[in-house]
Amino acid sequence: MLQSRALVIALILLLSTTLPEVQSKSLFEKDRRDLLAIPETIASYFYEAVNKVSPKVSQFLLDTVQSPSVVAARQRIVKEAAKVSIMFEQLIEKIKNLWYTKVLGY
Repeated sequence: MLQSRALVIALILLLSTTLPEVQSKSLFEKDRRDLLAIPETIASYFYEAVNKVSPKVSQFLLDTVQSPSVVAARQRIVKEAAKVSIMFEQLIEKIKNLWYTKVLGY
């Protein structure tokens, strides 16, 4: 048991010194809003690409996205995504707690 614990600690130290951490975030440190911004970014890139090809189609897309039914659907998705991300954060905390208590023995 002591050997496996020492091996785990050595592996963690080895990986922490070899992996670059310049601009990276740990999975545990990510902000909830990062997950919600991904669909908005994809939609923005898609709109810009369509706007370059056809401004009329991009205006139609903009009008469609601003319609009440689409706005309501987007709000519902954001609300549910917030719930899921909170549950994900709770799961990560439980995994961290399990790791520290059962594996590392703190």
